[in-house]
Amino acid sequence: MENLQLLLESFWPMFKAGLMISVPLMLVSFALGLVLAFVLALMRMSKIAPFKAIAWFVVWVIRGTPLLVQIFVIYFGLPSVGVVLKPIPSAILALVISQGAYNSEVIRAALGSIPKGQFEACHTLGLNKWQTMVKVIIPQAALVAVPSLANSFISLLKDTSLVASITVPEILMTAKGIIAVKFEPLLLYCEAAVVYLIFSTVLTQLQSMLEKRLGKHLVDSRS
Repeated sequence: MENLQLLLESFWPMFKAGLMISVPLMLVSFALGLVLAFVLALMRMSKIAPFKAIAWFVVWVIRGTPLLVQIFVIYFGLPSVGVVLKPIPSAILALVISQGAYNSEVIRAALGSIPKGQFEACHTLGLNKWQTMVKVIIPQAALVAVPSLANSFISLLKDTSLVASITVPEILMTAKGIIAVKFEPLLLYCEAAVVYLIFSTVLTQLQSMLEKRLGKHLVDSRS
């Protein structure tokens, strides 16, 4: 009975932390990371060697090192060179860079899947490179990239748990605070896992709905 009461009392603080911190952190980091990913993808596909080299290096480093280490480098390491960031900006910066590196490969593959003949057809129609990308290539590439990007989006929610290590008050950090008072680590960590599961399940359902709608759009565009 006492355990049930504890679960009921601790659920809302964790759920609220998810709504107020974890989800906004995920949304902001994913949106900014998507912009960075698109830039990196275009740099990787560029014919300008320095651009390709810089983008390759960034992706290589970020994909080859743990996200937790990247968070520590930004929050604990940058102050040694005079750059001091608070926990939430540090968390956002680390998550944006990570998302940018991983999703750049998804976007690059999606852009590369578009037949080159479409570029030539657009050129024949008098469209410049910018118009071709915005009106023809990107919309088609988006249909290809959405499933992978949606999976990355859901994974990002779970990755926000890592920023508890720099005292960002998200779900896991809130759970730790309650555990420090109630001394029930097994029970409360399991409850934190359930809270993450609830948010992830909702996002998975939204992903499924989005893919169905895009799938119909793709079929209609091909018919």
